Amino acid sequence: MVMATDDVTGGELAESLLREVDNQGMRAATALLGAYRDGLWLRRFLDDPELEAVAGSPLIDRSGSHPSVGWNVVGRLMLTLGWSHRALGSETAVLEFAASLVGSGSVQLQQVIQAVDGDEFRLLVRALEEAAYSEKS
Repeated sequence: MVMATDDVTGGELAESLLREVDNQGMRAATALLGAYRDGLWLRRFLDDPELEAVAGSPLIDRSGSHPSVGWNVVGRLMLTLGWSHRALGSETAVLEFAASLVGSGSVQLQQVIQAVDGDEFRLLVRALEEAAYSEKS
């Protein structure tokens, strides 16, 4: 089960949400969100009732024996007008990029490149490599 978010790192939080996830795109996207700003989006998915209300469903799927990111809900969230009003441009870009790794969204890469800094860009490239090369192994 997911631990209290204040007691774990973003990476640990991501790992707790990946226990039964075999899809490499989902693994890469969840790991990206765990690494980005110490799990900022994963923490919001768990702890932000306003974001969940906008999504219309929980962003963390608890239907299995272990919780995981509800990527279909994330995709629907990003289609909702005004969903990102409390997010910075790079925060939005990273979430949209992560969702695109699992097919739950699409991104304009030029917008992402302009929104993120060098460290964030390296996180995105690492996630893209994980999703791309792990699927072919």
